[in-house]
Amino acid sequence: MKLKRLQVNTASPAQPRGSVLVIYTGGTFGMAFDGSGTLVPFDFSRILGYLPPLKHLALELNVVSFETPIDSSNMGPDHWRIIAEVIRDEYDRNDGFVVLHGTDTMAYTASALSFMLEGLSKPVVFTGAQLPVSEPRSDARENLITAIEIASAKKDGKAIVPEVCIYFDYELLRGNRSRKVESMQFDAFDSGNYPLLAKAGVKIDYNHSAIRQAPEGPLRLHTRVDPRIAILKLFPGITREAVRSVLRTPDVRGVVLETYGSGNAPTLPWLVAELADAIARGVVVLNISQCPGGMVILGRYETSKELLRIGVIGGSDLTTEAAVTKMMILMGEYDRDRAVELIQTSLAGEMSV
Repeated sequence: MKLKRLQVNTASPAQPRGSVLVIYTGGTFGMAFDGSGTLVPFDFSRILGYLPPLKHLALELNVVSFETPIDSSNMGPDHWRIIAEVIRDEYDRNDGFVVLHGTDTMAYTASALSFMLEGLSKPVVFTGAQLPVSEPRSDARENLITAIEIASAKKDGKAIVPEVCIYFDYELLRGNRSRKVESMQFDAFDSGNYPLLAKAGVKIDYNHSAIRQAPEGPLRLHTRVDPRIAILKLFPGITREAVRSVLRTPDVRGVVLETYGSGNAPTLPWLVAELADAIARGVVVLNISQCPGGMVILGRYETSKELLRIGVIGGSDLTTEAAVTKMMILMGEYDRDRAVELIQTSLAGEMSV
């Protein structure tokens, strides 16, 4: 994937109040109609034509774009790595970062970046749009302008939101607590198990008690990703063959097990036997809830005691997006025992301990 640096003259003053790097990956945000009436990616260097208010932010605005913008359905670990490396390379030259990204997999990428960017002390704000910026009723304009404001916001010389987050429809959410919940309305994202980091109205009202404190030390990058992860979602009537096809996927190293309620599963002897066999073969099985709220408490009910006994590990209130990306990155960076230990540890505010 090639990158290109775009020149966007925002008429910033000689002494701008800050510098923000926008990383444009693609998605609905940057679409415009061509001569035949088809939506195609537009030249982001022309953004001022769609967003004149950018001139009034008094910021130095730098833009790096994927040479070929992509639909977020095609996003994967290689793209996460590119975004993380751009942030690492541009870290000292910018006060914050805005990543323009398609909504479908935004929560996956935001979660991954929160684990890749250890020691992050500057804002990385993901945003996008449900309607292209070229549309009269587009949500793209407000989303981008406010995301840039948040990425540059400081108090006493320090970033107000030094973490990876998602800004959408007037709400700022922790990235690794978020999930896409809506495809037809503007309020596309929710973080059911964690409060908002900020709410934008006439002014941006920050929820300081919910925002992570900036860690001490330098930024450290983790870009080794092991994609040999599978998801097994339980449902009434699931067959042994279906379970076995997931747990015995060739070379699978980790399985995110989506259970009921607070971590419960059917007390079927064959199900316990299949899970126990996978764990004995070295597969890490991480139990998270199918519920959008609440958390896994292994052993709370009889239906989860057997999972605890055979070595299934509890994922607390991890989202599926955070669970998958966390396992990929930790199992790419560490051996199995260390990865298991860290999976159960909150690394970037992604889970309640």
